[in-house]
Amino acid sequence: MRIPLPTPAPLFMALLLTCVACGEPDRAPREAAAADAAATVAPGAVPDGAEAVSLLGRPLYAPLLPDSLREDREARLAEARAALQASPEDADALIWMGRRLAYLGRYREAIDVYGQGIALHPGDARFYRHRGHRYITVRRLDDAVTDLRRAADLVEGTEDEVEPDGLPNAANLPTSTLHFNVWYHLGLAHYLKGELEQALLAFNECLDVSRHADSVIAATYWLNNILRRLGMQERAREARARVRGEQDVIESGSYLDVLLLHEGERTADDLVGAGSAEPTLASTTTAYGVGNWHFVEGRRERAYEIWEGMLAAEDQWAAFGYLAAEAELARVQGR
Repeated sequence: MRIPLPTPAPLFMALLLTCVACGEPDRAPREAAAADAAATVAPGAVPDGAEAVSLLGRPLYAPLLPDSLREDREARLAEARAALQASPEDADALIWMGRRLAYLGRYREAIDVYGQGIALHPGDARFYRHRGHRYITVRRLDDAVTDLRRAADLVEGTEDEVEPDGLPNAANLPTSTLHFNVWYHLGLAHYLKGELEQALLAFNECLDVSRHADSVIAATYWLNNILRRLGMQERAREARARVRGEQDVIESGSYLDVLLLHEGERTADDLVGAGSAEPTLASTTTAYGVGNWHFVEGRRERAYEIWEGMLAAEDQWAAFGYLAAEAELARVQGR
């Protein structure tokens, strides 16, 4: 039997609103730490001003956004804050408060907001789904698995629902659902931990609830990685065959390119050459995928070279490709 969490006292909620009403955190600690960037940090010890500690022991700071993008996201955060102040216990208001904080790189604050949502709405799977996602971002993988398993229990037997986009794609069309995101992030957390069998189970569930082409491709990408690592080559080919020739892609083009690389319809040089000089989410996704292709083809030294090179793109540390490369290198170092 689950023990219900206590409802926060009004004073606590007031303190929460005061906290999230603050502007962007002071970046002075980030600048002061830059000269000491080579130093590693003890596991679990997050330095002042940092959002997380990498799986390799490096402090990770909120990415510095272009002024116009930061100003737009801060304006959206202000709207979310006003909605939460008007209805401090409203589930949707709490979720959007957390999401808007996370889009500014304020992941730890977002996690706190989702925690308050869980205290108020312990049966709402969305809070565990979103907090689990951000636990992945800040490298708390065990906590992510716990939250996402709880979310999976809560969504079992329920009708799925489309998740509205906080950062809309070019087509302004949401491509994922609550059930998809629960299983996707649970599978990813297991994959990052090197728990391939558990990741396989989760991504099979994820594929079962995938409705949009982008969701199918994303789930298939990780399934292919897992199956190839487990030596299930025929099953990997069957998975890739389901998305060959797919044209209706909005967000998962990088995943599809890497799947076609495994099919022999792309080359590594094509994909690396397509990347921009300035690392982006798409180029980071592609870089990890190309490295993983080398890895499963037996060229492990080349894979590690690519993954080590990716870590220079520090402002991409929240990207799943960056995190996966970090996890690969951490395993090699015995961390």
